[in-house]
Amino acid sequence: MKKQRILLSLLIALATFTLACTPDRQLPTDSEYTPLDYLPALRGDYFRLESEIVGRPYHIYVRYPEGYDASSPQNYPVIYLLDGDSLFPILAANHLFLTYDDKLPEAIVVGIAYGGFKPEINRRSFDFSTSSGEDNLERGGAANFLAFLEQELIPRVEKRYRADPLQRVLFGQSRGGYMVLYTAMQKPDLFRGLVASNPTLNPGREQFFATPAPATRDDLTLVVTSGTHDIPGLRADAAAWRDHWLQQESTPWKIAFNTTKAGTHAANSPDSYRFGLRAIFDHVTKE
Repeated sequence: MKKQRILLSLLIALATFTLACTPDRQLPTDSEYTPLDYLPALRGDYFRLESEIVGRPYHIYVRYPEGYDASSPQNYPVIYLLDGDSLFPILAANHLFLTYDDKLPEAIVVGIAYGGFKPEINRRSFDFSTSSGEDNLERGGAANFLAFLEQELIPRVEKRYRADPLQRVLFGQSRGGYMVLYTAMQKPDLFRGLVASNPTLNPGREQFFATPAPATRDDLTLVVTSGTHDIPGLRADAAAWRDHWLQQESTPWKIAFNTTKAGTHAANSPDSYRFGLRAIFDHVTKE
């Protein structure tokens, strides 16, 4: 009996040692699963994209439409979300309810993320701004970021997924809204729809009142939303932008502007997203 106990103890010790020494390669890898597989509203994909244009990596999260089948001939609109670190889990999941309640089309939702909020990792202030005209290393990356979208990210997405290249939408909040407006001015044809939620217009405020690049499409929509409880200076700039562009006889885009009642600077992004997509897909007109 004593020998049996000793043998059993040795076997247990050997099994424990074997498990401890099991190499990581026997565990699932990133290519075999994604952590969001068990959240149906966020079922999709992830890939890391090393940008040669910007010189930094981005984490790209993708939410599939309900019933998505890569082998099907059906193509979907693609919604690109700036600030994907925070907005992707909120807006991508909420898109499902918009298809239920508002009858909006299902879409592939793409979150462009940095992987963290620390300034040394999250370079949104640089990526989503033009130069301030001063010696400021925290501004000036918008041109390169727009080139990254056009030349690196969009081609990757449209090669990898069942994406409709005529149905692209770009959504940005705050500084991301600045980037949306910059894109609308520089490349109005790149996205069918653009949504700027509580945008900031500085630095270079005057560029958003200048003549935009010409467009070749006639189905473009530019949406700006502004919360009544947003920062007063941003509210004033949004109103000035609205008044200027709604007075123009001709613009590259149909303009829709919405005031979000009791809306704050960041917490009402789902309201902006909902209004914006309804306007782009012709469910509402401007207020």
